[in-house]
Amino acid sequence: MKIQILENEQYMVESKDKPVIGRHYSLEDSVSGTQAQNKAFHALITEYYKSGMHSYDKVDLVQFKKLIKKNLGVGFESFIYVTISHSHGVYIPIIHDAKIYDDIPERVRKDPDHRQTIRGKLKSWSDYTKKERMKTMDNLISEMHQVGVNTKKFMEILEGLEEKK
Repeated sequence: MKIQILENEQYMVESKDKPVIGRHYSLEDSVSGTQAQNKAFHALITEYYKSGMHSYDKVDLVQFKKLIKKNLGVGFESFIYVTISHSHGVYIPIIHDAKIYDDIPERVRKDPDHRQTIRGKLKSWSDYTKKERMKTMDNLISEMHQVGVNTKKFMEILEGLEEKK
């Protein structure tokens, strides 16, 4: 159900289903992701991990979630990298921030030794927009289908997602 809050404690229903008098509802901002999306995403990742059908070698569930967000989600929201300054025989590491990968100097990106100092900061799932969450979940479901995940739990999650549409 989608409603718009108006002045003077009024609201306007913007979807087919209407609120039931006497029933309690928890409101969520329709622009950001919902708790239902959050639960579904984590259930999908957990089921994918448990299925063993993925090609991510020797990772635990926490690492697996990070790989999914990196490869199927928004990815990195920013980067840090290190350069070494040397003055009078003393080497001083300097940490830099970069909003996008291309902001990192080319000499750091191309040099095999310097490239090892680059680290991306994954965007937190809680900071994804609703649109980003939906796209990530679509990508995840697509990959799960492609690799042949066909467990009972996976089918139950998909059925639950269909019911919420």
